[in-house]
Amino acid sequence: QVQLQESGPGLVNPSQTLSLICTVSGGSITANNYYSAWVRQLPGKGLEWIAGLRWDGQTYYSPSLKSRTSLSRDTSNNQLTLHLSRVTPEDTGVYYCTGGKTWHDYWGQGTQVTVSS
Repeated sequence: QVQLQESGPGLVNPSQTLSLICTVSGGSITANNYYSAWVRQLPGKGLEWIAGLRWDGQTYYSPSLKSRTSLSRDTSNNQLTLHLSRVTPEDTGVYYCTGGKTWHDYWGQGTQVTVSS
């Protein structure tokens, strides 16, 4: 059973870069046909797809967030990291790591991120 665990700062100052780590257990992020992604839910809004990374290193980014988003992975620790730069209070919300044989087979519990000074 694949399990995903998000970690990162709960509070970030405006204009800084938010970095969130997803640690995957029970599966390998480099295994054939393994997909990893980040999704967020802003207050009062639906789920928003942020970015994804395929097993072969191919990345995909939401057009609306692409200029501020990057992904990296640590294959030795089976981790995927999301970097979101120049954050504003409008980036406040719950951030989820997802993945599996499709982008969203499995979900982490989510981590609350608040952007505030």
